[in-house]
Amino acid sequence: MIRKNKRLIGILLIVAILLIIPLFASQFTEEVNWTILDYIAAAALLLGTGLICELILRKVKKIKYRIILCMSLLAALLLIWAELAVGIFS
Repeated sequence: MIRKNKRLIGILLIVAILLIIPLFASQFTEEVNWTILDYIAAAALLLGTGLICELILRKVKKIKYRIILCMSLLAALLLIWAELAVGIFS
């Protein structure tokens, strides 16, 4: 039980660190210009991906399927992130 909670805390910390990076960068450059909606969308995507991956790790028993599902989830995250950032499918 403790290990499962550590993973959840780890997910939350990683999401927070990843969101602090653009916040920190925006203090030094005009290139990073995120609005509050950008932070909300990024937080939802990152947190949702992390929590779904945690669910996969808890429920799927075979290592091969865990890897395939988590890698597919990561690929979906990257495609959605790229679409939101630059509109690669437009």
